[in-house]
Order: sequence, then C-alpha cells, then structure tokens
Amino acid sequence: MPDERGAASAHAFEQWRQGLIEAPQPQPVLTESGVVTEVGAGVAVVSGLARALADELVLFASGVQGQVFDLEPGRLGVILLGPAESMRVGEAVHRTRKVVSVPVGPALLGRVVDALGRPRDGLGPINSLVSVPVEAEAASILERAPVARPLATGLTAVDAAIPVGLGQRQLIIGDRQTGKTSLAVDAMLNQRRSQLICIYCAVGQRGDAVAHVIHALRQGGLLPRSIVLHSGDEEAPGLAYTAPYAAMAMAEHLAAQQRDVLLVIDDMTHHARAYRELSLLMRRPPGREAFPGDIFYVHARLLERAGQFGGERGGGSITVLPVVETEAENLSAYIPTNLISITDGQIYLSPRLVRRNQFPAVDLGLSVSRVGGKAQGRALRSVAGNLRVTLSQFEELEDFARFGTRLDHGVRARLARGAAVRAALRQAERDPMSTLEQLAVLTAAMEGLFDDIAEARLPRAMAAVRAAALQALAELEPRIAAGGSLPDDDRQRLVAAARQALADVAHPREH
Repeated sequence: MPDERGAASAHAFEQWRQGLIEAPQPQPVLTESGVVTEVGAGVAVVSGLARALADELVLFASGVQGQVFDLEPGRLGVILLGPAESMRVGEAVHRTRKVVSVPVGPALLGRVVDALGRPRDGLGPINSLVSVPVEAEAASILERAPVARPLATGLTAVDAAIPVGLGQRQLIIGDRQTGKTSLAVDAMLNQRRSQLICIYCAVGQRGDAVAHVIHALRQGGLLPRSIVLHSGDEEAPGLAYTAPYAAMAMAEHLAAQQRDVLLVIDDMTHHARAYRELSLLMRRPPGREAFPGDIFYVHARLLERAGQFGGERGGGSITVLPVVETEAENLSAYIPTNLISITDGQIYLSPRLVRRNQFPAVDLGLSVSRVGGKAQGRALRSVAGNLRVTLSQFEELEDFARFGTRLDHGVRARLARGAAVRAALRQAERDPMSTLEQLAVLTAAMEGLFDDIAEARLPRAMAAVRAAALQALAELEPRIAAGGSLPDDDRQRLVAAARQALADVAHPREH
C-alpha cells in the first residue's frame, strides 16, 4: 500500500510538472519610466522617457496625469492635468501609451463634469462604456452637407436679422457685461421646443457664474438634455486648454448617432490665455500680444470639427457658439480677429446699446451671418427682409434729429416707426420667443401698430400681441416652424389679431 500511494503521488507530481511546462508563459511587461526634473505652475519637465510621443498621457507617482507638450532631446515638456502642489522633483513618471480621452454617450446627459469627464455634481460615477480621444480630425468636405436647417434661438434680433443654421459656427463677441453668456443660455433654453442636445463648456469661469447657468437650465427643464463641462479659473491651465476639445469630442459622438448638438464655449478668450500661459512656461517663442505663433491653428482645428455632416458621418450636426471678450470695443485685437476669420459670422453685443437699456444688445450693423437666409424660414424672411435697412435709416435720422433741426411730419413718422421697431427687438432675459410670437411682434412693429404707444407701455403691448398670436393663430406654428411661408391672408389675420390685442390693452373690456 505505501508503494502504491508513493507511485500515485509521483504520477500526480509528474502531471503537475508537465502542465507547468506546457502552460503558456506570461509575457514580460515593459514599463518605461522617467524622472521629474522641474515642476512649475501647471507644467513639468521630465527626463528619461525617450520613446514618449507627442500628446501622450503620462502618469506621475503622485497620481497626477499629464500630457506631453514638447519633445526635445533628453527633455519632455508636460502640461499637468491636475494640481502641481502634490508633485516634487525626482518623483517617477510612467508612460501610458494612451492619449487624453473622455467618456462619451447618453450617460453624460444631465451631469456636470470636468475637462476629463469626471463628475463634479456629487451624483456618483458616470456609467459610460465608451471613451474617445479629445483630439480628432475634422470631417472632410465630402463628408459634410450644406447648412440649410435653421437653429431657432428664440431671440428676435438674432433669428430675424442674423439667422443661425444647424451646423454653423456663430461667434458671440462683445465687451464685459454686455450679455454674451445670457444670450447663449437663452439660445440653449429655447431648444426645449426642439430635440437638440446642448453642451455648455465653461472655460476659466467663476464657480458662481457656472452655478447660475446650471440653475437656469434646471429651471427651464433643459438640464436632463444638457451636459455642463466646467474648468474653473482656479484649476490647472492644462485643464482649461483641454476642456473645449473634450466638449467637442462629446458632441461628435452624439452627432454620429444622428443627433443635433448645440455647443457653447464660454469663453475662447480664457482658452487662449491658458494656452499662452502654458506656452510661455514651456519657453516657446512668443508672438503678437505674447501669444504663441500657432494660436490660430489651436482654435481653427477645434472649430473646424463642427458642421452639418452627411450620412457617412451619421447625418447629425454640431452648431458652435464660441464666446470671445473684447476690450474697449476693440474688434481688431488678435484673438477676436482670429475667431472672426474662422467662424461663419458673429453676433456683436455693443456696450453703447447696453447703456441705452437695449437688451439683447445686438448691434445689427456689425453683426453678420455668412449663412444668411439659407438657414432662415421663409415666413420670418418675408417679414424681416428689410429690417436692417429700416433700422440703419432710423439711426441716421435719429443722429440728424439731435441737432434740433425742424422736422416735417414724414420724418417724425419715420422716427416713430424706427423707434418702435427697435423697441420690438427688446427681449427680457430667459424669455425666448417661438417663431410665431416673433412674427407677430415684428409684423405689428413694421405695420406701425406700436408707433403711437409710449415706450413704457411697449412691453405690455408686446406681451398682449404674443398672447393673441398664440391663442388665435396657433395652427400656423407647426407650418412656420417647419420653414413654410406666410401667405397674405395669414399675414392679415396676424395683423388683425395684433390690432385687437392692442385695442384690448388700451380699452380693457368689462367682465
């Protein structure tokens, strides 16, 4: 018996040994590591990673991530995607053989994330199974389709005179405190009437300002269909530089699924300053206004990724509203001129109109849409076709009348008509209008129904006209919103409803 047990044990041992010999051998794991030689405010210099690639993601021993920015013999310049306070000279850094990526997909809807897609709203992790690089090649011309569908912003001054189309890149430009963010948020809130997905990318903004935007989206019922991406001014400049590219990657994934996306980047001035800071810390040669020479390319390769895409790219669209800040109305500054030349038009908000209490403070003389009437409904185009001419002639007459010259009856009538049309373009914050409401207000103004109404009573009169149009002509809304025309008989019905509403305001009926 002992001999049998020994033979069995020997046989089992031989089988185990043979199994080890025949089993697949584990592959060696090759890791490349370097050493931090310098640490600065948002950047680090690394030595020892001779095979690292441009834009590669590296991981420091302290847990901070970085992106390879400069490749030099024996030296890597790395921009930090986290706080530099926990880093020290001499710590190890490892290659990841990956690029900066962010999670994408419907799981991000309703969430507030940072530039790397990490949650910032305290609602737990984001259950997204797909991550894509933040950098991507823009679609070619053959993969695009013409911009022909309108994007209704709900702002009469924009939809009537500066129409924006789905897939367009329309710049919002103006000095501080002229309402740039408010205009963009109102355009987002108006999408509750459509199926668009909205992405708000805040670059270098204060936390309280972003909180106001989130509150407005929540109050407007649009937050479940929106993504808020925030990189604050107190964070590393590398995150501010990466944030717009991350937001664009999220938008591209949704557009590939036949969705229309509205992306607001607020603002590109802070993005340019973050890139300038990183470049100067890396000792890159400065150019005009100390910006590096490739700042135009940095913005162009971002904004060129937007557009209306063809079927081979999913058939969706990405409409971008980048925001840029000017100083003392200087439109010829470096970054504003760059962005004006990259985008398909601009909405200029004038501090002169702000001082006149004209909100939104859209200067129609300096604003333009290079898509033009191709992305505007026929009904709105028929009413607002000569809106710019009417206002420009009125402003010339208004300047002339300030000299105290005697004015005949015709000139006074034209002044009253112009003032009424300009007042009709005023709009309260967070109060976007439907296309039918815009048509009713503009038609009433162009027909002279507001000429004899005092300025203090105009908001009430416009509200009455809007309500009357929605009540009496609600059946026109689907056809007009779809781009249909406004026949003469429907126009007369619109004028009659507005006239009756104004009569009721002036002489309320007894109930």
